[in-house]
Amino acid sequence: QVQLVESGGGVVQAGGSLRLSCRFFGSSFSANAIGWYRRPPGKSRELIGVINSGGRTSYEDSMKGRFTISRDNAKNTAYLQMDSLKPEDTAIYYCQAPAYGQWGQGTQVTVSS
Repeated sequence: QVQLVESGGGVVQAGGSLRLSCRFFGSSFSANAIGWYRRPPGKSRELIGVINSGGRTSYEDSMKGRFTISRDNAKNTAYLQMDSLKPEDTAIYYCQAPAYGQWGQGTQVTVSS
């Protein structure tokens, strides 16, 4: 079992940036891939991208360009850097370790017009 805790959300104006953090509480963070997801209001959760244990990233085509996933194994933390934010990026953002299938609590991101 693992726990993941997201943080870093908030309210920003369109065009701004945020960096979200996903702290992993478990025995083997460095061995785990971490995925970032989001759930816009009234919509289903959608995948943003994944970083594997070696630091290689992959993104959904619709998410490429403005979002960047990274990790710091020394801190047991994965990050989602979000730039040039748009109002349609408003959502609850989640992280997950696919090997476990457990979700963090999510962090709210609100982008104002």
